[in-house]
Amino acid sequence: MRPDEEFQELRPLLFSIAYRMLGSVSEAEDAVQESWLRYESSRTPPASAKAFFSAVVTRISIDVLRSARVRREEYVGPWFPEPLLTDPYQDPERSAELADSVSMAALLLLERLSPLERAVFVLREVFGFSFREVASAVQRSEPACRQLAMQARRHMEAGRPRFQADRKERDELAGRFFDAFKEGDVDGLRELLAADVLLVGDGGGKAPQWKSAILGVDDAIKVFAALIQPFFRIGGILEVRQVNGQPGAVFRDRDGKVVNTWTLDIYDGRIQTIRSVINPDKLAHVGPVADAWAVVRETTRSGRDT
Repeated sequence: MRPDEEFQELRPLLFSIAYRMLGSVSEAEDAVQESWLRYESSRTPPASAKAFFSAVVTRISIDVLRSARVRREEYVGPWFPEPLLTDPYQDPERSAELADSVSMAALLLLERLSPLERAVFVLREVFGFSFREVASAVQRSEPACRQLAMQARRHMEAGRPRFQADRKERDELAGRFFDAFKEGDVDGLRELLAADVLLVGDGGGKAPQWKSAILGVDDAIKVFAALIQPFFRIGGILEVRQVNGQPGAVFRDRDGKVVNTWTLDIYDGRIQTIRSVINPDKLAHVGPVADAWAVVRETTRSGRDT
């Protein structure tokens, strides 16, 4: 197989490593492309294309992550990963595990780790690389990588909810939620929300977002009651999708342009968290992006006219 063919075959894996490292579709794609450029500039062919490209994309991602942390400290409002509608790396035997590892909740937990811990965790725990391969990729000893993996697992386990939802039950509950949302069934929505449900949005200062997180079922219901009918009245579209491997939706304007995405965290039989990404910089890979300010203005006018 020619090197370019090997690279194309490995591309889904490389993107999936980089995305879990960076939480950014555009930065992950750039890291993958940079790994090919580094291959082209290398003088000797690697013994293993997979080992070479995986190591290079990991090192690039570590460097990007270190610089990104400074930018994220200056970010306006909550920072969420860019929404991912389809993970290109497929493994039918591990599909559920891979989907969980790319969820918004998991990626936000990964943000708590150091870049090296994050790299070791992603390579070892998500993609099953041996410690020898991990050590080569991050340029540390195997004992050091085992220590990093142990620290990362401890941090990740400490942040996970105690009661994970069965995937079938979770998807069924999400389906009921979005059906009720489309129908404007406020009572039906209330039944599916946890008492302390959290609504939080990432606008990055570039799009309208909730001024602060909305906590509690009563305040969440007020938001839904004010939003639903005006949004659909102006031709808004709710497209139910898996977002980051979890139940979610893409909201579009009447022209089909992307307004924002939602992801739902479902535990213990209730929706615990709804995360909205409305920052236009994070939505361009999903499709043409709407003017969210214009959508909000039109929705507000529609609500006043009722």
